[in-house]
Amino acid sequence: QVQLKESGGGLVQAGGSLRLSCAASGRTFSRNVIGWFRQAPGKEREFVAAISWTFGGTYYADSVKGRFTISRDNAKNTVYLQMNSLKPEDTAVYYCATSNRFGSRRIPDFGSWGQGTQVTVSS
Repeated sequence: QVQLKESGGGLVQAGGSLRLSCAASGRTFSRNVIGWFRQAPGKEREFVAAISWTFGGTYYADSVKGRFTISRDNAKNTVYLQMNSLKPEDTAVYYCATSNRFGSRRIPDFGSWGQGTQVTVSS
C-alpha cells in the first residue's frame, strides 16, 4: 500500500505562485501514476494533473494547462505541482492519489488519497 502526504499549500495573491509536494511512502512503485485533484467548497473533486513514475509522461486539465507544471523526483519519491499565475478560482483543497491507468482523469481510477493541502488565492 502507498501512503501519500501533501504539503506546500497556503495563502497567495492572484498572479502568484505556489509549489505543492506529494511525498510517497510504502510500496511506491505498486501504482504507476500520481495525480493531483482539487475540491473547492460546494463543488465536486476535479482532476488537475498527473504524471507517470516510470517514463514521466504528463497530462493536465484544460483549466490549468500552461499555468501548472507537474514533475517528479524518483529519488525522493516525491511529485510536485508548480502552480503559476494563480487565480481565485484555483482556491481549493488539493489532493494527490495513485492509479494504474495513465491518461485517466476519473476519480474511481485513483486511490491511496492523501489528506490534502489548502490553497487559497486572494483577489
